[in-house]
Amino acid sequence: MDHGHRGFTPLEERLDAWAHRRSQALAVDASRLRRGLLEFAVFTVKQAWACVFGAAMLVLLVLAGLLYPDGALLVRGDALVIAAVTVQAAMLVLRLEGGRELWVIMIFHVVGTAMEVFKTHVGSWSYETDGLLRIGGVPLYSGFMYAAVGSYMVRVMRLFDLRFVRYPPIWTTALVAAAIYANFFTHHYLPDARWVLLLLVAWLYAPCVMTFRNRRGGARFRMPILLAFVGVAFFLWIAENVGTWAGAWIYPHQAAGWQLVPLTKFVSWLLLMMISVVLVTFVHRPREPDAASARNEEGERDRLRR
Repeated sequence: MDHGHRGFTPLEERLDAWAHRRSQALAVDASRLRRGLLEFAVFTVKQAWACVFGAAMLVLLVLAGLLYPDGALLVRGDALVIAAVTVQAAMLVLRLEGGRELWVIMIFHVVGTAMEVFKTHVGSWSYETDGLLRIGGVPLYSGFMYAAVGSYMVRVMRLFDLRFVRYPPIWTTALVAAAIYANFFTHHYLPDARWVLLLLVAWLYAPCVMTFRNRRGGARFRMPILLAFVGVAFFLWIAENVGTWAGAWIYPHQAAGWQLVPLTKFVSWLLLMMISVVLVTFVHRPREPDAASARNEEGERDRLRR
């Protein structure tokens, strides 16, 4: 029995069922190109859906930066907090998001906001100073930006039925994630250990291979997990550039006018992702490919190659 689709929301269930039916229809006489295009289309749509919470937050930040009136009675930061809460509530009410995402989002709120309060205090970056819905110099919508990363991680775990070969022990990843989080604070007073921590991440995860499938019963594809980390961190760096361009927050070098966020922040996002990954593994334990999947994988991939 195929259990890979358990935990889907109703919309995700319909999307996966459509992809499965369409694949069955193409199985007999469609060309390899058409079958490959279907796999790519399903992958793209599911990735976009996994990003839906983060994309909604990014749209809100851009719209607030471009269109929100400066003299409004409700200041921009407070309006963004209300809008973010509204989006989150709507997704739960409409069953576009499950309870597991909500738990991860709450954890990320706490972890992200705590770091934000410290970082703004030491001047690493800054937000607008007005508004009531804030902690110190940090508007509460900032927590939703971290929560969006957690939401994405949980969604891809179930949408693509992720399995892992040679995943490192959870306790080792938790120790490294705790050291990474601590370094975000301590590097202001002690030597920065980010490059040592990056090497530890590479050492831990280098043997690990991630397998995924685009739809139930579909072929499993393989990818080194470090490659997946780098890809996600790159898109987070792109999103950060959009957010700073919209004025949601700024770095000191952007005070006189917007400039590209330096690539060193890409390394920070890569390390921050490790915290995200470990938190998500407490909700979705990494699983190895089961025996049935291993037997069916080669046959399905051979069919796609024909």
